[in-house]
Order: sequence, then structure tokens, then C-alpha cells
Amino acid sequence: MTGSAERADQALDSLAAVLSGSVADAIRAARGFAGGVYLRSSSPELLRLAVLAGLPGQLFRTWWRMPLDRPFPAADSHRTGTEVLLADATETMRRYPQLAAGLPFQFGSLYVPVVSASSSFGVLTVLRPSASDATDVLPDRDRMTAVAENLGTALSVLEKDGAEVVWDGEPMCVRPPVEGLPRRYVGRFTWDPVTGEVTGDDALWALLGAGAGAGAFPWTPQALTHTLALDDPHVLLAALHETAAGRPPAHPLPVHTVNGGLRLLELWTSGNALVPPYAVGGAVVDPGPGSAADGAADLLPEGVFALDRLGLITYVNPRAAELLGRPRPELLGRPLWQAVPWLNQPSYEDHLRGALLSPEPVHFQVARPSGGRRTPTAAHGDAWLTMSVYPGPGSLTCKLIPMGRVADTTEAPEAAPPHGRPVADGSGLAEPATGITMTALYRPVILAMALTEAVTARQVSETVMRELLPAFGGRRLAIYLLQDRRLYLAWETGFPQGFLAPFDGVGLDAKLPGVETLTTGRPLFFESMPQLAAAYPGIPLDAKVGARAFLPLIASGRPVGSCILGFDGPRGFSTEERSVLTALTGLIAQALEKARRYDSEAALARGLQEALLPHRLSSHPQVETAGRYLSGTKGMDVGGDWYDVVEAGDALALVIGDVQGHGVQAAATMGQLRSAVRAFALSDHPPDEVMSHTNRLLIDLDPGQFASCCYVRLDPVTGVARAARAGHPQPLLRHPDGRTELLDLPGGVVLGVAPRARYPVTDLLLEPGAVLALYTDGLVERPGADIDDGIEKIRAALSRAGTPHARPGASSLSGTADLLTEEARQATERPDDIALLLTTRRSTREIRH
Repeated sequence: MTGSAERADQALDSLAAVLSGSVADAIRAARGFAGGVYLRSSSPELLRLAVLAGLPGQLFRTWWRMPLDRPFPAADSHRTGTEVLLADATETMRRYPQLAAGLPFQFGSLYVPVVSASSSFGVLTVLRPSASDATDVLPDRDRMTAVAENLGTALSVLEKDGAEVVWDGEPMCVRPPVEGLPRRYVGRFTWDPVTGEVTGDDALWALLGAGAGAGAFPWTPQALTHTLALDDPHVLLAALHETAAGRPPAHPLPVHTVNGGLRLLELWTSGNALVPPYAVGGAVVDPGPGSAADGAADLLPEGVFALDRLGLITYVNPRAAELLGRPRPELLGRPLWQAVPWLNQPSYEDHLRGALLSPEPVHFQVARPSGGRRTPTAAHGDAWLTMSVYPGPGSLTCKLIPMGRVADTTEAPEAAPPHGRPVADGSGLAEPATGITMTALYRPVILAMALTEAVTARQVSETVMRELLPAFGGRRLAIYLLQDRRLYLAWETGFPQGFLAPFDGVGLDAKLPGVETLTTGRPLFFESMPQLAAAYPGIPLDAKVGARAFLPLIASGRPVGSCILGFDGPRGFSTEERSVLTALTGLIAQALEKARRYDSEAALARGLQEALLPHRLSSHPQVETAGRYLSGTKGMDVGGDWYDVVEAGDALALVIGDVQGHGVQAAATMGQLRSAVRAFALSDHPPDEVMSHTNRLLIDLDPGQFASCCYVRLDPVTGVARAARAGHPQPLLRHPDGRTELLDLPGGVVLGVAPRARYPVTDLLLEPGAVLALYTDGLVERPGADIDDGIEKIRAALSRAGTPHARPGASSLSGTADLLTEEARQATERPDDIALLLTTRRSTREIRH
């Protein structure tokens, strides 16, 4: 590992330690049960969740990315620099309906910006129980604000030391502060790696069964690890040292006491150190409710198991292991969705989120896969289970009861599947034959939220297929749109190939259910195919069995089209289902109508962007440049990326930038910034002044808009370049021998954030034959992938270009630009637009020839 790579790892470790410690402090300060910190990322329009404490990241993946242009409290807090206090679910619904739709549970939340004198780093957030009066939360908010101020100071120190305070990966999922757990289950210790001293409390030695008090224990990490793991103490010792370096384990480590009892070891960084080695905090947790209660729970006829707040299974009684179909050793210490994959279903996750976020227990039905792993004693009647989840201060207690048997409890009896018997749907899981389920009632809320993000007809159709069909057990979907008094097929899935072709373009006078539902405005439900054939004699049928629903798509009284839902088997449609489906078609129709308007706006934006992007780059005999622009395929296909080459006195200014967001506004802002940068460059202002002037201009033009930029002033004769960077990805430099490096240019914050931001200038040398690559993050960033991997891929491709092994034509600068963008050009989906600017200097010999 190179020195620069080691420094980068150390900086990331320092950043992670500071963030996780501050989140723990914020949870204590605001009396919360979970929390996290959003940090700015390499994409100026995006915050990323860096730390999540007290909640399993798997269940909250939707919230890992926070676009700054979305109406969510974390985005508002960062954008405006103000605190957001949501005392309860009612206040959340009133102010942030999309957040309430995604997490419709009883909890309150606080959001506090993390800033320094010159930087906006992100937002601290804490989830807490609902408060009857917002004034009760004000002291918690004030204490949390102090934590955010300390975090801003610490991050500013890291930034001044050269660390890049951004987050581009997945969040670290850490445990909530140990103080929030029941004390009788936890023994605590700390280790100072500098002095080597280990200190612990009396509860620790009792949990370990060491038989000696704290005062008699030899205070060394070696002695501690030998006590915790007689078989392999070196593994735990290595974990201690990794934690001291800022890399604590993601999950508790299972250990056994001298008496053979299972315990869980949790490790985290503690103390105020900004660089490793950090002090290490630890806790040994008794995963069960105590030996006496353990024995009692083992004898219960119901299945009982416990989860910690990260979803880790900490206790399982024999009956629960039997019902879950796994031996106890294969369940303990593992995340629930890994240990029991058939529970990894969206509807079940909804209920688990509810138990984690609100104080009330939840009850729901789960279906075990008929072909899954079963214990010898599992009976046929056990296929459907009622699962009850009871929230606790540090864990969730779960109870499993087979359907058809009522537990000896004061709770209401479990509901049996409709008509007493589940019907297989071919997916390996059973679904009730008729009657609306909790999933069907809740998934429409998710559909409504998802439709707000869909902007094209295709995206609307994909959202309906993804969210609506599974909620009601449908297998087929067709969406027709009305144009010139005819219905044209816009989307289909699940129907036999070519079956719907004869219905494409039918007029409104056709005797067809898809037409009649639109012209009358009434939904049509057919519980079987014979019922459909009887209502419409002679109509072609795509199957002998199945049910169909024909739904009108009408937005604000205007006909938009019709939607067809198909089911593989006969089914009834309850009154509740008919009402929900009818209401949802209104949302779908509005989304499709919005998509039509969007298409018109997109055409305008594309024309505007085409006019604003440079058609000719300034040139010089000793300099060659090549630029590429690719629009994104999601959203409006137009954004705010741009590149330019401008005469700056006797030099050339190389510019690349990325305005937050997409659409007409982003394209218009891009045009204003490009014009401003050109004006400052033509006046030959130094790079830092160009950045500063443009920054203040953007703040004056639109205080809510951000942009990243990299500006390089190149002397074509000497090759001396002076560069300034504003929150933009680092350039790449390929030397004449093919060696390619990622430059490490110090930079300032993105444009449009801090009026007095400073932008340091770095001197570079561009030798003849060397290639400087400026690019926007769309070239290197992909959803679910590390941006560093994307940068390394482009770096390697740039290094190969021009070598004997390169693809023919890649030796030219234009060919190199094509090579670097080839994969993006061939991709069917590009989440973001892409800009690339390559620059090279010619040698004197090349100029003569």
C-alpha cells in the first residue's frame, strides 16, 4: 500500500470514528432510540447516510441517499442551515407527507445541520418517542445542537489536516449507546491502546463467570481475550486492534464464558482522539433474559426469539427454532434476514420497521415456503404463522404461533387466512385467496410515494408493476394511453407474446372492457374468465382461468387511459380492494398526465441545453482538447453538466462543472455559470478568484442551487497549469510513459453554499504527450458501487489508451475520449449525465510537422 493510500485509509478511519461517536452523543442528548448522520458526498446534489445507529441498515436502505432537492427534513436542514423538529407523526405528516408515507409509524425526529465557519458538512438526525408537546423537545434539541457544533469543529479540524470530509459508501451500522440497554444484561470495559490499560465494571466479570472481582483481574488485553475466547483469543485480539485503528466489527462477536455460556461482544471506538489509535469501548451482552427466564422461555409452547436493534438474533427457544426451520446454533448471532431468508419479504420488513420505530407491538401473518427446510416435527398446519413483535428499550421480542391455534394470552386471537385456507400462488409463498391483506393496504402508500418520483410514462408503468401487482397478487399488467380518441398500448407484462397487439389503437367505440371502463368511468371486475366471456361474448381470452380488473385512468376529470390487472386464478374482489384499486388508479392517472407534460418540458430543456453547450472550443497550436457529453437516461435526460475551453490571456482555461439536479432549471443555471466562468476567464482572473466570483454569483442567482467545478489555467508554451477545485471529483493525469495517477488537489466547498468560501490553487506541469482528464461524477459513479472503484476503472482505461494493446483508434485524443465513455454510451440506463474534457500538449516536433 502506498503512503497516500495509507493516509487516505487513516483519514477515513478518523472520520468514521468522529461520526459514530457524535451520533451516540446525539442519541443520548435527545433521548432517542436511534440516530444517524448524513454527510455530503462527491455528488453535490446528494447527501449520504454515513452512520446509522440503533437500526438495521438492511431495513432502511431507501434512506441511504438523500437528494437535496427532495422535500425531506434532512435535505431541508442541510439546504437552509436550520434545525427541523418533528415532535410526532402528526407533525411529520403535516410538514413532510412523503417521509410519513414511507415510514407511517408513531415516532418523532430531530435534524440539526453540521457546519463550521466555512463548510456545511451534513446533518445529525435522531429518532425519538413521540412527544405530546413540541416544547418538551426543545431542551433535547438544544443539547443535540451542541453535539452538532462539536462535530462541525472536529470535521473542520480533519479538513484542515487534509482529510476529505465526504462520504460515498454504504453507511456504518452501529449499535446505540450501551447506556440505553438494560444494565443487568451488559458488562462494560475500555482499553487504552496507548497505555495498554483495561478497565471494566463488576457486571463484566459476573457475565463472564470469571469468579473474580474487577480488582483482582490482570488489566491486559491478552488476559481479557483469553477469558472471552479460550479456543482462539488471537481473533478477538485482532478485533481489538482493528477497532483501535477505527474499524470496529459490524456485528457483535459471539464468545463463550468459562462456563460455556454464549455471550455477545460489542466493540466501538471511544474518546476524543481525532487520529488512531483510538480508545476502545466494549460490552459483553447476555443475549438471553437471564438463566432462570431462559429456562422458562425454553419450555413455552409458543415460539419465542429476540432481536437486537440491528436485527441480530440473540435468543431462540426450541419451539421458535422448529417453526423457523433452522437449528438454534444456525440462528443465534445472525441477522434475521440472513438466518431466515423467507422472512426477507417487503411486507414483513414493513412490520419490523414499525416495531423498531414505534412503541406499540405489531401482529401479522407470515407464510413459510412449502419447499423450504422443515424440521421433522413440523406439521402441515404450521405453514401459516402469526408473528407478534414487542418493542423493548434495547431489543425486540418476537413470538410465533401456528395459524389455527390461539395462544394462552390476553391478546385478541389471530386472524385466520380468508376462508380458512391459503392458496399457493406459484412463488413458494401462500397468499390469501380473497380479502384484502395488511400488505395490500400498506403497499398503496408505497406506490403513492414512488409515483411522486416517476416522471416518464415508462417509469410510472414500472412503478405500478413493482408496487401494485405484488400487493394484490397480480401477474399481468397492461396500460393503455388515450391519444386522438384511440387507446394505444404503453406498457405490458405477463401477457402471452402478441396477445395484446390486436387491441393496440382501438377506438372509443369498440365493445371492449378496456374501452368501456374509460368511457363510463367505472372500474370493471371479473372474478373468473367465464364471467368475462359472458359479459363480452366473442372477446379473445389469453387464459382459461383467472380474474381480471379493468380500471379507468382519469386525472382531474380528463380521461388518460385504462389499466388492466390480470390474475392467474379465480379470485373475488372485496369492497376494500375495489375501493383501494379505484383510488390508486387516480394516482396513476395523475402520474401519467404529469409524464405527458414532462415530455414537453423535456423537449424544451434538451433544446436549451443544446444551445448552451459549447459547439466550438477555443484552440491553440500546442494544445489539443476533446470533449464529450452524454445525457442521463433517468428523469429528463438533461442536467447541469458542462465543459468548456476558454482563452485566458496567453493561456487556455479548461473548465468542467456539474449543477445540482436535472431539467430546465439545472440547464438554465448551467448556462449562467458557464457564461460567468467564460467572462472571468476572458478577463484572465486567477483560478481562485474565478471560483470565488462564480460562487458569490450563484448564491445571488439562486440560494438553493449548488454546483461543483474544476478550473485549470494552462500555459500552452511551458505546460504550467494552475488549478482550483470546488467540490468536484479529482482530475486524472496520464504521464507520457502511460503512468496514470489520480491527482490530489486541495479544494473548497461546492459553489453556492458558503459566501466566503476559499478555493486553494495548486500548480501542475502538463508535459508534452501527457493527458489531463476532467470529468463529472456521472462517469465514475454507479448505484450500489463504490465511487473509488469507478475512478480506478477510468484511471486504468486512460492508462491503457495510447499503448500498443489499446483498441485501434484509441491512441488519438478523440479516440481516448470515446474509449472512456464507451461503456456509458452502450448502457441502457445512465443515472446521471456525463461530461468529459481531455487535454494534451503537442511537442515542438509535432507542431512543425
